[in-house]
Amino acid sequence: MIIFEATIKENGIGGWFLQLKDTITQRVEKCDDLKEFSETIEKMGLDYGGHIDEVKWIVDENVPQKHIIEVKEQMAKIQKELFNDSND
Repeated sequence: MIIFEATIKENGIGGWFLQLKDTITQRVEKCDDLKEFSETIEKMGLDYGGHIDEVKWIVDENVPQKHIIEVKEQMAKIQKELFNDSND
């Protein structure tokens, strides 16, 4: 199974970033926002013909709730935009 891990981490200056890890190759990439995350996961997925079985979401212990909510809200916005675009 092709499983990636996406970890929400604190960036040390009051914000967050996402760490994306390919659990097969152990390759790790840092993504400063969801746009970069989307591009990076797509690129990493090309190693498997674009097929990823699962993305496991992890939150570091020191990440405040407000950053988790921010990531979730941004993800929901992107998902809504993608859904609306597919209905055009």
